[in-house]
Amino acid sequence: MATDLHSSAKLRPESDNAPAWQDTALLVKDCIVGNRNAQKYLYNQYAPKAYAIIRRYTRQNEIADEILNDAFYKVFTKISSYSGTGSFEGWIRRVVINTVTDHMRKYIRDQQIYHATEMPEDVYMNDDAAGKMAYKELLAIVHELPDTQRMVFNLYVFEELKHKEIAEALGITEVNSRWHLNDARRRLKEKINSIMKR
Repeated sequence: MATDLHSSAKLRPESDNAPAWQDTALLVKDCIVGNRNAQKYLYNQYAPKAYAIIRRYTRQNEIADEILNDAFYKVFTKISSYSGTGSFEGWIRRVVINTVTDHMRKYIRDQQIYHATEMPEDVYMNDDAAGKMAYKELLAIVHELPDTQRMVFNLYVFEELKHKEIAEALGITEVNSRWHLNDARRRLKEKINSIMKR
């Protein structure tokens, strides 16, 4: 990463300015001019949430760490593009999601579904059953999904993207996106029901 988050700052000392950096505008401004302590403060504030998002998409620590590093490299090199309107955390989240899709696209091969008649019917999950499970248990089940299904499911459910947006992000068709979402729901429903019957 071009930005060394652990370097000693030559500008404002962190101890004097950490409270001031609660002002997003000042934090962004200081990061733009290369204040290492401001960058470290930003990283410490937002990296844990970013990492939690990334871990929904991959169970491999090495890949998650790589994506996190790349995401914050983009945050620091593109931070001047943040307009100041809207949530800064939301802007970072979008950078993280874009980085995740860029990385995962390398591992996802276009598993096109050419016969629409083979599409599974819409599958709905029992929210009550899922609600009785711990988050870690649900995450572990989601991690068992094939790569493409896991990506589509997460982007649709957690990021609330439309199938058109998912298709563009992953380089698949909208029909494919719908197929993967329904098959992911079917797999999850079967797994959850199996666990709840134990």
